[in-house]
Amino acid sequence: MPELQVAERRWSVTAGSNLLDALNAEGFAVPYSCRAGSCHACLVRCLQGQPGDAKPEALSADKRAEGWRLACQCRVEEDLRVAVFDPVQDGTPAEVVALDWLGGEVLRLRLQPQRALRYQAGQHLVLWSAEGVARPYSLASVPQEERFLEFHLDCRHSGAFCDAARRLKLGDTLRLGELRGGALHYDPDWQERPLWLLAAGTGLAPLWGILREALRQEHHGGIRLLHVSREHYLADELRVLASKHPTLQVEWVTPLELAPALAALRLQSRQTVALACGAPASVEQFARRLFLAGLPRNQLYADVFVGHA
Repeated sequence: MPELQVAERRWSVTAGSNLLDALNAEGFAVPYSCRAGSCHACLVRCLQGQPGDAKPEALSADKRAEGWRLACQCRVEEDLRVAVFDPVQDGTPAEVVALDWLGGEVLRLRLQPQRALRYQAGQHLVLWSAEGVARPYSLASVPQEERFLEFHLDCRHSGAFCDAARRLKLGDTLRLGELRGGALHYDPDWQERPLWLLAAGTGLAPLWGILREALRQEHHGGIRLLHVSREHYLADELRVLASKHPTLQVEWVTPLELAPALAALRLQSRQTVALACGAPASVEQFARRLFLAGLPRNQLYADVFVGHA
């Protein structure tokens, strides 16, 4: 049986054991959210030995070269010495500079990192609470324009991170973990093409950043944003943007109104690029209708919000 070591502790595990499970069973409390290699909350650093990795492409080459692995995707196949991610040592401190409730259930959190973070609109970042709870959240801020980092937290339901976020005060410190890019982004090559943004709930967060990045880069094609939610936060801000940019069209629908709203979608150009974000069921519904409307599959970019496993 291979041996697993963390700091001075050593113990034997069954060959092929999932690394995340083996660490948590021994009491190391490695955080996780999706268990699918997307959230990056379960980062560990391999100091000696190599685990079997089911998803090596999930981390950048430089992170892998430093020994970082996603514990949920790794198997213990040989003796392995690892260090768990320490947010105090490995994370970047960031001060809470603004806390605002939008629509009653969405907390807009703005953080000022201790050192500048290079990122692109639409990426997501792992946030660590003072209690050691880690969750990935999409960035809603615009790089080069806003010095703070903005996140929209859906706090409708109780959860370890949301409960901690409700207790945050100005001046508190959170730690920043892994920065990751998904499918959502803005490409300057799209500048002349119609751009559709479809968001469900706080799936609006990354699209809010991408929308403003597109406008910052003087996107010439028409932009259409559809937001489905029971409470449409940022509605006033979106109306202001639409009043300043005649090419921007914004539509708000409730979940009950979504099906007819999607059925009414008509592509004016097969050059349209669509970005979708939200819960898996909503993104699947968006995608199905867009494909039926004639959107080529390689012109849809989508990220889904996966609940805590």
